Amino acid sequence: MSTVNPQPLWQPDPEHIAQAQVTRFQAWAAEQHGAPAEGGYPALHRWSVDELDTFWKAVTEWFDVRFSTPYARVLGDRSMPGTQWFPGAALNYAEHALRAAETRADEPALLHVDETHDPRPVTWSELRRQVGSLSAELRALGVRPGDRVSGYLPNIPQAVVALLATAAVGGVWTSCAPDFGARSVLDRFQQVEPVVLFTVDGYRYGGKEHDRRDTVAELRRELPTLRAVVHIPLLGTEAPEGALEWSALTAADTEPVFEQVPFDHPLWVLYSSGTTGLPKAIVQSQGGILVEHLKQLGLHCDLGPEDRFFWYTSTGWMMWNFLVSGLLTGTTIVLYDGSPGYPDTGAQWRVAERTRATLYGTSAAYVMACRKAGVHPGRDHDLSTVRCVATTGSPLPPDGFRWLHDEVRDDLWIASVSGGTDVCSCFAGAVPTLPVYIGELQAPGLGTDLQAWDPSGKPLIDEVGELVVTNPMPSMPIHFWNDPDGSRYHDSYFDTYPGVWRHGDWITVTSRGSVVIHGRSDSTLNRQGVRMGSADIYEAVERLPEIKESLVIGIEQPDGGYWMPLFVHLAPGTVLDEALLNRIKQTIREQLSPRHIPDEVIEVPGIPHTLTGKRIEVPVKRLLQGTPLEKAVNPGSIDNLDLLHFYEALARKRA
Repeated sequence: MSTVNPQPLWQPDPEHIAQAQVTRFQAWAAEQHGAPAEGGYPALHRWSVDELDTFWKAVTEWFDVRFSTPYARVLGDRSMPGTQWFPGAALNYAEHALRAAETRADEPALLHVDETHDPRPVTWSELRRQVGSLSAELRALGVRPGDRVSGYLPNIPQAVVALLATAAVGGVWTSCAPDFGARSVLDRFQQVEPVVLFTVDGYRYGGKEHDRRDTVAELRRELPTLRAVVHIPLLGTEAPEGALEWSALTAADTEPVFEQVPFDHPLWVLYSSGTTGLPKAIVQSQGGILVEHLKQLGLHCDLGPEDRFFWYTSTGWMMWNFLVSGLLTGTTIVLYDGSPGYPDTGAQWRVAERTRATLYGTSAAYVMACRKAGVHPGRDHDLSTVRCVATTGSPLPPDGFRWLHDEVRDDLWIASVSGGTDVCSCFAGAVPTLPVYIGELQAPGLGTDLQAWDPSGKPLIDEVGELVVTNPMPSMPIHFWNDPDGSRYHDSYFDTYPGVWRHGDWITVTSRGSVVIHGRSDSTLNRQGVRMGSADIYEAVERLPEIKESLVIGIEQPDGGYWMPLFVHLAPGTVLDEALLNRIKQTIREQLSPRHIPDEVIEVPGIPHTLTGKRIEVPVKRLLQGTPLEKAVNPGSIDNLDLLHFYEALARKRA
């Protein structure tokens, strides 16, 4: 591993290292809590996992977490699942998210940007006032701690206000983006039985208006637990009969009252992509998210009151919740509601420029699309404020690192991060004081004992293994909704290695402490005993200008054989002829391994994705194994169901 990239792509300068919050935290924790003063980040990380209780106590002190009742100890029961964090403590997430209003009332808390790319600020005092007004109205509607409040909303300020008002009263927030169809939303919301629904009448995307009033009417019919529906007229329509007006609920000048709830009181419900069944309804706690996000955003992303934090996301993806938590560090957050590539591929760079973002987060897929489209962000935009570009959603290929370095700035901190909806955080990724090597995540996160294990549970270095976390993290789910005996939760993460979180990714932990992600382990390609992640194949194949996107599946045959087709979605005007076939095979042979040359290369009309933009491998594999469409995939979780009929027909033909 270490020989592949002998030189780092980026090295933080001494001044950058000295000023980073994680450096100051380490010096303070050395004085106050016995953390190692020398040895930099690797020594701090070792201490954070060896002395887990002390580390998390230090985090709460460093970020001045306000406990209205003190905790008895940091960790009660340490076993996974079922860890108890800070038993006895009470606090409120929303109180911490609005704390900057006390000192920075007239500065922007939110910058709202739509497809016109004109940022519109919402100040800290205005945000606090609206949360105060709305939370009082929610209480008047009878919303009590533990009640679920749902949002069918785009990435707009009203969504942030609704989340914070829900948390202020001790309610449990849950949201879906308005590009989700009724069935997808009901698959999620029906599980948790919300009492209030915040909804828009439609949304704007790609220069067009999309009316959602019929969908909203269906949601109201199919969610019998609703006591109130709140109408946000994004497209300017009248409120439907029986709905409340957003403007009326947020008009008062009311000081917010923050319900003090136990540390492990539920904050929100997130959902797995649900491609092969009902989405898992993942419940995380107010205290767990608060301390995990303070650590992640403050120490790893190095965010503070001077920063502007922009991540391209929708309310249907955990990165939206993560973005909102930027408020915890006093950071101005940028809410972009629109298409990632409208009016042209470079749109997100324009938003970063116009909002003076200091940390800009996007998907690896967007970076690679910009590279293919010949976008030149550094040449065409003033990105002088952007200190860090972070990517997630899928592993950032080496070419993506090189492109960001060459086309944005050569002293750019590039943070490829990897985590999951399951923890609403990162297992590995950004560290402001460490070098960046091409194709590698900088390091595991503090307090996260991340390892690569072989099937027998032996840790591996410089070899591919299963991503496991051997100690509890505060943001791990407190439970899944409607999983009374905890069996679904246990089976999701703990059935392979008892008491150890197995995430379902292939990773390599390198001898220098960095991490390489190879894709999902449940869709592994196993040729003659040699395992490879699909991400490695995509990275190689999609370098070819003729290939727009690809999907690779490995299927065990009944006769003991193994069939590995590569599906390719070609760039316009391209033909899959002998010459292109040979170049695809040669690319894989030379860059990866001769064993992983596909058995067939098949042209397809498009590659299906989840609603949050991830390629779906397991459902396609099931279809090709002969599983009927309705059993292989949850139709409401896919961006374009028609694409699956191609794979269904292919399975019939092969049978």
